[in-house]
Amino acid sequence: MGRVCEICGKGHVIGNHVTTRGRAKYLKGVGTKVTGITRRLFRPNLQNVRVTTENGSTKTIRVCTQCMRCGAVTKKIHTLPFKLSEK
Repeated sequence: MGRVCEICGKGHVIGNHVTTRGRAKYLKGVGTKVTGITRRLFRPNLQNVRVTTENGSTKTIRVCTQCMRCGAVTKKIHTLPFKLSEK
């Protein structure tokens, strides 16, 4: 799978790239003019994250940042370094 979130399925969205020239009217110009419109892609912010599955193993998946912020994934559990035993 390409650049798609594996949790919510968010992918790229097609939009316009608008090119303008000229000086704005509030800056004592005659106004800006549109000189070109081309198509472009709005890509999602995807991150590779190591998550823990239900059986306790780890897996690397590609997740968008909104899914990471809302808590849709649980990251890999790291053990604390230099942790002494309870004895």
